[in-house]
Amino acid sequence: MEIALILLVIAAVFVVRSIKVVPQQHAWVVERLGKYHATLTPGLNFLVPFVDRLAYQHSLKEIPLDVPSQVCITKDNTQLTVDGILYFQVTDPMRASYGASNYVVAITQLAQTTLRSVIGRMELDKTFEERDSINSAVVQALDEAALNWGVKVLRYEIKDLTPPAEILRSMQAQITAEREKRALIAASEGRRQEQINIATGERESAIAKSEGEKQADINKAQGEAAAITAVADATADAIRKIASAIQQPGGEQAVQLKVAERAVDAFAQLAQKNNTLIVPSNLGEVSALIGSAMALIKAQKT
Repeated sequence: MEIALILLVIAAVFVVRSIKVVPQQHAWVVERLGKYHATLTPGLNFLVPFVDRLAYQHSLKEIPLDVPSQVCITKDNTQLTVDGILYFQVTDPMRASYGASNYVVAITQLAQTTLRSVIGRMELDKTFEERDSINSAVVQALDEAALNWGVKVLRYEIKDLTPPAEILRSMQAQITAEREKRALIAASEGRRQEQINIATGERESAIAKSEGEKQADINKAQGEAAAITAVADATADAIRKIASAIQQPGGEQAVQLKVAERAVDAFAQLAQKNNTLIVPSNLGEVSALIGSAMALIKAQKT
C-alpha cells in the first residue's frame, strides 16, 4: 500500500512537470539541460520531466511602462523635470530571455538617457512646442536598441514638462504681457476702424448732400427756364392775337379806345393815392401821344 502511494505521488509529479498549459498571448521558454530548447505557444504542451525546465514566462500583450521623472537640461541651460510613459511589446521571447538580464530596466534606462539627449538639443520654448518630435525621437532610438532584446517599442508619451518655479513665473508674466499687448492692439485697431467708418460716413453724407443740392439747383433752374419760356410763349401768343385783332375791321378804333381808357384810369388814380407823377403841362398832348402810338401801329402793319 505504501509503495502504491509512493508510485502515485511520483506519477502525479511526472504529470505536473510534463504537462503545461500556456495561456493566450503568453510565451514560455523551455531549457533542456540548461540550454534553450523551445518556446511554448498557447495551448497544451508536453515536457520531459527532470530534463526540461520552464525557465522564463513572457506576456505578449502591449505593456505600459512608467518612466520615472528626471531633470533634463535644455540647450539654453534651463532645468526641466520630465516624466513619461512607454509602451512596448515582446516580439521574440527567446531574445527577451537571453538578450538582456532585465529588458524592462534596460528600456527604462535607455528611455531616460535618450530623453535627456533629445531635450539637450532644444531650447526651452521648443520643448513645449515639439512634444511630438521628442516622442518620435525617443521611440526611434529605443526601437533600434530593443531589437536585440526581442522587444518592440510602440510609442512614448511625455506626461509632464515642469520647469523651475521662477521660470514658470517668468513665463506667466510673459503670457500676461502678450495678452495685454494683443488687447491694446485690438482696441487701437477698433478705434482706427471706428474713425475710418466715421470719416467714410461723413464723406458719403457730404457727397450725397452736395449731389442733392446740385440736383435741386438744376431742377430750380430748369423750372425757372421753363417758366420764362412759358411766359414768353404766352406773351408772344398774346401779342400775335392782339396784332391779329388790330388787323380786323374796327381794330384801330378799339386800340385808340383802350389807350384812352388806360390814360383816363391813370389820371383817376392820382386823386386816390399819394403818388408823385410827372404829367405833361398841357393835357391836350395826351391825344397827341395816342396819335403817335396809332401811327407806330400803322407803320408796323405796312
